Amino acid sequence: MKEETKVKLIKYGVCCGVELLIAFLVIWSKGFFTQSAAVNVQILADAFFVAGILMSLFAGMMYVSSEGALIGISFVLRNVVLTFIPMGRARQERYADYRARKLSEAKKRNNSCILVTGLFFLIIGVVLTLIWYVKFYNV
Repeated sequence: MKEETKVKLIKYGVCCGVELLIAFLVIWSKGFFTQSAAVNVQILADAFFVAGILMSLFAGMMYVSSEGALIGISFVLRNVVLTFIPMGRARQERYADYRARKLSEAKKRNNSCILVTGLFFLIIGVVLTLIWYVKFYNV
């Protein structure tokens, strides 16, 4: 097997493992094994939905961060810290220079595995919600 394929499989495996851990924690916190079948399906739907939405939002945040949207916040925080350091403001740089330096140092990474697995778990959660609605929801 190619090294590239192995790395990609490991990334997907880690993402699925993290999402399964999140889902397990939700299942465990709601007392899955002590409920009826209808409530168990609802708990499973909640668990997969929570894991999927958290990872999808995390993937979105990583994308926004890699595009440079959070550079301004780091620039402001850096200047606040430098204000309290003696002679810290002496090496101050302009925002345009700081932004150009940070964007040139940034590495472009392919984190699509986080988004793909997050959407997959989200879809499973929606399907389980539909199953609960069709089978167990009493009007």
